[in-house]
Amino acid sequence: MQTHDDMAVVTTKEALQRYLSLKEDEIAFHENRNCSLPLKIPTYFLSLINPEDPDDPLRRQVVPTRYEQIPESKGTIDPLEEVRYSVTERLIHRYKNRVAFLTTDICPMYCRHCFRRRFTGTFQGPASEEQVNEAATYVANHKEILEILFTGGDVLTLSDTRLESMIQAFRSKRPDLVIRICSRIPASYPMRITDSLITMLKQFSSAPFYLMCQFNHPRELTQQAIVAVDRFVEAGIPAMNQTVLLRGVNDDADVLVELCNRLVSHRIKPYYLFQGDLVEGTAHFRVPIQKGLLLEEQLRQRLSGLAMPVYAIDLPAGGGKVPLGRSYLLGKDEQGAWMFQNAEGVIRTYPDPISEEQSDQEHLE
Repeated sequence: MQTHDDMAVVTTKEALQRYLSLKEDEIAFHENRNCSLPLKIPTYFLSLINPEDPDDPLRRQVVPTRYEQIPESKGTIDPLEEVRYSVTERLIHRYKNRVAFLTTDICPMYCRHCFRRRFTGTFQGPASEEQVNEAATYVANHKEILEILFTGGDVLTLSDTRLESMIQAFRSKRPDLVIRICSRIPASYPMRITDSLITMLKQFSSAPFYLMCQFNHPRELTQQAIVAVDRFVEAGIPAMNQTVLLRGVNDDADVLVELCNRLVSHRIKPYYLFQGDLVEGTAHFRVPIQKGLLLEEQLRQRLSGLAMPVYAIDLPAGGGKVPLGRSYLLGKDEQGAWMFQNAEGVIRTYPDPISEEQSDQEHLE
């Protein structure tokens, strides 16, 4: 990654204090270092934070506080049980038709709500050639796998050369493999998205790539971020967004509506709105599900289908993703027709089509 001034990163309390006047709970984090996730914020992202607002939603996502260090009985270091589903050192096979590959533990910015704290920022570095080949061989031997998520850490912290080699290792064995590039870099460090990166990706044309972004607040959609995503889209790589529902950041219908509409206007499909995982050190970010359901209902009324994300939860103990949201199906009326209540509260009925057996009987009669 480039290191000139506009791409520098802040990694110490002293450096951070040159940008922000730290609050007591932020200072306390550094006095009791029992948190595995390091401090790391690109100066680009720091420039988006309002230093006069101690509760700035962007600041809340990246500046660590003592609340991360409070023990909690419900949180674990691996709530999705990825270790249990790891089939190689870096490959997770939780769902039958797709796998996740931990390309690196490095990120350009360590988000304080990170769900993979057991791995992210633990200084293991990029996957070795042996780890890549081991995972690629596994995928080659399991034809039911149709997609792979390049995740971590952040895959786009790898150099173009290293990423090219990784893609080649998988595509040489499985040219049909769909690759999801899971990255927060368009929001946190958009200058990384260069023409040379896109040119390299375009040479692999046997199956599609998808860019999986994470924009959590409308103010992250800067002109630089939009240009970065545009490079992928113009190259034929669709962009999808996965927002995490975060207390004090975006747990507000107006904020989410603005975010989703702006995403669509810049050719980024709102894909998921995730309920916070039960990760140790993130309890202060979690939004009560009842509030999340209310927000989902409000979004359903105010957004088009194109702009509407799926509100979902990744269940503890490796239970997998399930959608959350109000059910608009009420049941059947006395005549056997299905009753629905739409987003505005109006009830409508839908009669089931008759079966072939019933149709034949009616003709006979």
